[in-house]
Amino acid sequence: MFWTPELAYSLEDAPWPATKEELIDYANRTGAPQQVVDNLAELEDNDELYEGMEDLWPEYENATDDLYFSDDEDMDSMY
Repeated sequence: MFWTPELAYSLEDAPWPATKEELIDYANRTGAPQQVVDNLAELEDNDELYEGMEDLWPEYENATDDLYFSDDEDMDSMY
C-alpha cells in the first residue's frame, strides 16, 4: 500500500466511519485515482469500520501538515 497526501485527500469527504467495501464504492463513485482503489483493495477482508484516514495510513496527520502550509515570507519572495 502506497499513500501520499494527494491520494489520501481523495478520501477526505468519505462517509466515515466506513467499511472497506463502502470506501471502495466511494472512491469509484467520486473518480478517485486508481491507486486509491488499489490501496483500499489491499485492506483485509473483514467488516471492520474505519473511523478516518488515520486508520488506513497512521502517518496521515503528519503528512497533511506539509501539504497545507502558508508562509507569507515565501509568498513575498515569489513576486
